[in-house]
Parts: sequence; C-alpha cells; structure tokens
Amino acid sequence: MPDIDAPYPAVSGTFSGVDVPQSPDPLVAMRWDDPKPTDSLEVYVLKPVSVQADNSENVSVKNASTLTVTGACNLMFDFGRVSAAWLEFESEDLDGEIEMSISEFNEPAVFNAGSQHPKKTDVAVRYGNTYRLELNDQLYEGVRFGWIHIHSLKKPAHISSVRLVCQIKPTNYEGSFACSDTLLTRIWYTGAYTVKLNLLQDHFGAILMERSDRHSWTGDAHTSQAASMVAFGNFDFVKTNLRYTSTQFNGIASYSLYWVLSLIDYYRYTGDKELLDEMHENACNKLDIAYEHYGKNPRLSFYGWDERLGAGFENASCDESQNAYKMLSIRAWNEYSEILEQAGYQEVAAKYKKYAEEKINSLRADNKWIEQLNVHSGADAVNAGFINKEEENRLLDRVFSNRMQRLSYSPFNQYFIIQALARANSYDKALNTIDDCWGGQIRYGATTFFEVFRPSWNDISKPNDAPINNQCGYTSFTHPWSAGVTKWLSEEILGIKPTSAGFAKFIIKPHLSSEVTWVKGHTPTPHGKIEVAFDIKSGKHSFSVPENTVATVAIPKAGRTIGKVTFNKEGKEKLSEDDNFIYYADFPAGNYQVKADYSGDLISFKPEPFLYDYDNGAVNEDNKTQGNWKSKYGSKGYILCNFDSLQNRMQLPDFIEQVKFNMNGNVHWTTKSDDPRALLSDTDDRIRNLGAFYTLDPIPCKQTMTADIYSRKDQSYRISLYFVDWDKKNRRSAIEVFDLDNKRLLMPVQMIRDYEQGKYITLNLKQPVRIRINQVRGDNATLSGIFFD
Repeated sequence: MPDIDAPYPAVSGTFSGVDVPQSPDPLVAMRWDDPKPTDSLEVYVLKPVSVQADNSENVSVKNASTLTVTGACNLMFDFGRVSAAWLEFESEDLDGEIEMSISEFNEPAVFNAGSQHPKKTDVAVRYGNTYRLELNDQLYEGVRFGWIHIHSLKKPAHISSVRLVCQIKPTNYEGSFACSDTLLTRIWYTGAYTVKLNLLQDHFGAILMERSDRHSWTGDAHTSQAASMVAFGNFDFVKTNLRYTSTQFNGIASYSLYWVLSLIDYYRYTGDKELLDEMHENACNKLDIAYEHYGKNPRLSFYGWDERLGAGFENASCDESQNAYKMLSIRAWNEYSEILEQAGYQEVAAKYKKYAEEKINSLRADNKWIEQLNVHSGADAVNAGFINKEEENRLLDRVFSNRMQRLSYSPFNQYFIIQALARANSYDKALNTIDDCWGGQIRYGATTFFEVFRPSWNDISKPNDAPINNQCGYTSFTHPWSAGVTKWLSEEILGIKPTSAGFAKFIIKPHLSSEVTWVKGHTPTPHGKIEVAFDIKSGKHSFSVPENTVATVAIPKAGRTIGKVTFNKEGKEKLSEDDNFIYYADFPAGNYQVKADYSGDLISFKPEPFLYDYDNGAVNEDNKTQGNWKSKYGSKGYILCNFDSLQNRMQLPDFIEQVKFNMNGNVHWTTKSDDPRALLSDTDDRIRNLGAFYTLDPIPCKQTMTADIYSRKDQSYRISLYFVDWDKKNRRSAIEVFDLDNKRLLMPVQMIRDYEQGKYITLNLKQPVRIRINQVRGDNATLSGIFFD
C-alpha cells in the first residue's frame, strides 16, 4: 500500500457500461450513479504497459511495474495513453541518487519559463516507501511516459508498483458513435477522452501540462463544451462552465464571440431558457462590442496559430484575421437572433438580425468582397449562413479545393473549416481533412488530440516523438480545444441535430457513402437518448424518438435509387426529396425499424491528391562541408549571422531586395577559431568566426524565429541555411517555408537533427518566402548562415 494518500477519493463507479475497443479511455465502460457538477475529482491507478532500460545489464524485469536494479540506468515506462496524472512507485531498499521524469511524448518534457517546474524532471519526494514526482501544486500533468533515472546505487534495489495516479471527474458516456470506418470511431472517442481528462473540479480545463496557462479559456471552451454535450450529456457542468467563463476576458476579441456561440449551442441542446435569461445581458454586451469593432480593424490579440492568421500573437490583427472576425461577428448576430426569436425576445432578435443584414449589404457593395477571404475567413463566412450558392462555389473553388491548403495548423480552427465544408455539402473534402488532421495525429501515436499538428510530422518523426515547438510555445499533446470533431461526427455522420430548443424537434440526417457505409450511436438530450443505426448497403435502419420530442428523418441515397420505404412495416408519405435524401416528418416518441429498398451503386468520392508547391526534392542536406562554404555555397550572396561580434557580415544578391529577421536572439560564439565548424571569412581564408541567431527559449511562445526573404517574384534561386550545435546541447530543430505574401505553407516540414558538426539545408525556391525555424529539443534552435546561389 502507498505510504501517502491521494488528494481525492478512489473512483466510485462500476464497469457496467459498454467497452469500446477504439477508445483510449481506460474508464470508457465505467458508470457512476447520477454524477453531478459538484462531485469531487476521483483517482484511479494505471499500470505501465511496457518498460525499457538503457543499461539493460543493470536491470532485471519481472513485469512492467516490478523490477530489480543493480546499477545506473534510465527506466522508461509507457502507460499506453495520456492521463491527467502523477508518477509514483514503491521501494523498501532504494539507496542511491535518483530522479523521476514525465512526458506526453517519449522524451522527458521541458516547458517554458513561468511554469512551476519547467523541466518535468526532479528528485522524487519520499513518503515512507512511496516515491512520488511532484512538479506543481495540483500534482497532475499530462503523462503517457514516465522515467526513473537511477544515477547511482549503493546496493541493489527492488522497485515495485510503478504507477500513474490518475485524476478524473465522474462522467458517464451518454453518447456513442461507431461506423464502418474504424478510424472515425477512434477519432470520436479520442476527442471525447481529450475533453474528459480536462474536466476539473468546477470548470473545463484547457491543457494538461503545467506550462503557466493551465486555466479555462473562454474560446477554447467552445469546442470542448460542444464535444462534451454529445459525448457525455453533462449539460449541468457545461452550464457551470458557461457561468465560470462569462465574465472572463483575456484580450482576445474572437473568444467573446465563441462564448456566445457556446451559449447558443447549449440553448439548442437543452432549451434552458433560465440560463439564457440569466446570460442575455452578458451576451448582448459581447455582441454590441463586436458591432462597435466592425470595420475598424480592432486589436484582436489572437485568432489562431496558423501562419495565415498571423501566427498566434505575432501578427494577430492581420487582414485574414480581421476578415474572419467580421464573418464570426455576423454569424454570432445571426445565430443569437435565431434563438432569441424562439425564446420570445423579438425586439432584441430584430436588432441583431439588422446588425447582420447591415454588414452583409455593406460587404456585397463590393462585387469582389469574396475574393478577400482565405480559408479561415472563408469558413467563417460559410458558417455565418448568409452567402449564396454562387459565392459558396467561388469559395469552394478558390480556398477549399486544395486539400493541403485547407488544413489549419490548429485543430481548433480546423473544426470551423469542416463545419463550413459540411454546410457546403462537401463531405468528401471534410472527411479527407478529418483524416489529414485528426487521423494524422492518431497515426503519430495520439491518444489525445494536440494543440497544433501538420501531417508531414509523420514523415520526419516516429510515433510519440517529441513534437515541433513553435509560435504556440512548447506544444501540448492534450488540448481539448481540438475535440470539436467529435461533435461534427455526431451531427454530420450520425446525423443528429436539434431543430428547436432542447431537442423538442430534431432531425436525423446521416451522411453515408462508399467511404462510410453504416453508422450507429446515441446522442443524449434532456428528454433521453436518441438512438440511430443506418446501413446503406442492407437498407436496414432504425432510430428512436424520446418522449416529448418529434423527429424528422432523412433517408440517405448516397448515390443509389430508393424504392419503397417502410417504418415499422408501414408506408409513410414523404415530406420532400432532394438529390441526396428523402425526408419524412412528424415521428412521435417511439422506436422505429426502417426498411429502404435500394438499387444502384453507392456514391464514390474521387481521390483527392495531397500536394505541396514544392516536394522534398527541393531540399538537400550536407553535413560534410562544415565552415568551408566558399567553394560550394554563396556564389550570389550570403549572410554570416553575428560574424563580427554581434554584427552580420552580409552581401545580398541583386535578386534579393532584403532579408528581415524576427523573434531571434543574437550570439557570437567564437573569433579566429581553428574549429572547422566555424565559418570562413568572406574576405580572408585564414579567419574563421561563428555567431548565430537563436530562438528565445524558454520565454513562452518564443520557440521560433523567422527570416523573411524578399526576392524578385520571377526569380528561381537556391538558399542554403547553415546550422551548428556549437556548444553541443543536443539541438533538434525544424524548418517551415511559407509564401511571404499569402503565408501558404509551401513544402513539408523539414527536421534538422544531429548538427553538432554543422549541417547545410538547401532549398530550391522561386518566390519570396518566410522561413520559420522552430525549436524541437535542446536549449534553443540556432542559425549561423544563409547562402544564396
């Protein structure tokens, strides 16, 4: 038994629910009796699934949590999934120098300044025979991997009961999802688990790792609460969090509107007019501020981590973010007006409808207004619900047709893009994007969803490797703002949506195809669960309608022809029909078995390529030339970073107007060195110096720096970047390349490893670019030279 008590009681639920193999949640089948928002957190113990040792001759393994050690070694334990947890073990005879570490990925984690313990490694705190890693006042961090570092021993030691003590908010899965594409099923449950881990005592958390920003964010909570309602039906806790975040303002203008959208979501799902009345003045204040902002280019502070949105806090008020904020404002006015009409606030509803109409008319006064939108603002425009078919088609063709470019760096912003694709009836594109973003994370090893992600990470790293840090800071692997896809799958593939407040009326409209041939699941409502099962191959469907509700059901065609349709063996007059569905209305409470006679082939989506403007053939590595650049690089020009003390030695080609560096620190490492890694002088081959630009770690969000290359637009050229890990700090860095004008990503992310001896990365380019250099591991990322050919 541990010699120290946990801060919370042991889990009180029972494994009486349904086990789901596709879920990463070890408690997916656990059910609690009537869980409430006021319930205490509880704890459970998770054992490791595997252990690895670097000096295996010093370790005897009985099982993954019981070992004997005889000398120095590092023991790495994989617990199979990320948990909100802390690491403990038992030993009666351990006598030596040891430390412990934790991480969401397969190397001990390091985070930014401002954290209580930025380095997630420390000497264990001992309580009798129990050893615990304590890194912050609340104990928990995001943990999948744990380490015991045996630096020295005075005698052999026995280690047992290696474990994570995991905290959890008592929460039942009242919703469910399964379909013929098991990856989509896994995505639904991974999103749900990501949110569940971040349910705290009295509010929704926003991150597991303690990196100084572990509190509720009003904007982040929008997608978290949306996923939570379809997965858990914990409406009372969503209400608690809406109240908790209602008066918060962190300077991010869009987050106030996301709070309003969350209130709208909550009202649609619950019909809770009492909370709507309580929060009405608050919501109106937020919407009125957006009206005051409109067209004035306010300071936005943040709209998303994507380069096109200003790269987080770097340039948040850029044109794309301003346009997106305008579209988000129109959406919030429109949707709040809709629920106010349902709730009897006719006069105020008319006010916000007028706001929206005024700004829409103003937009359309310019026939080319739609051309100003990129993928994020375009998605917000579609979601605002006012664009016509011609405008929608222009957006689909211009900003959504490129599979790679419609990816956002942040899965939070990606949610609004797949929402827009569904509104535009582009489900093939939406499913491809879900696979690229959330499926890509799972292929990376995700058991929870990340703060940011690019599919090319899978090409340059192994599953569970340390992520690329960047403008978001040190990347979080458990970020519930990335879980919006769970709600999307319930509403768009399972097809269950409220059409009046609290599901008094609702529609079942599953989107099936040759990609997804069957789907089944539940959506919780205040009236009980709606259960749905549709199989487009067999034509056998079923659904349930809870008491005091009425359903409309859309029978999917999926490219096939439908003959006779019966409900509980009886015919029914259809309400209407379009190219994709036959609609039947006014189903009262009850259970329904449906038989649809199908003929013809299922619709098949055309393969959609995933293409970059430049492929990896445009990139070369050289780890042999070192500082002897003059015979191989720089024939047209060069920049030797901080070569002369803290001054650059520079000669730019005639096709380069200027180079601007941002976010970097400066260092001069050596003068007149005989080390071959140091760069030769451009004027004297007897002199070698070396300086560098470096990322400003560990300052939050400074794990990145940029070089903007202003070249002639008609000029092809070669640029070579010289990296040196001069002081041998095990640096690992990454490069991203963007179009300088529109900030579109141009090529896969490049990883630079093992550059102690110096390494050149050569890029073949044909336009002005932004090169972003990101820290991955080591003290920081460094750059010592740029050469033009």
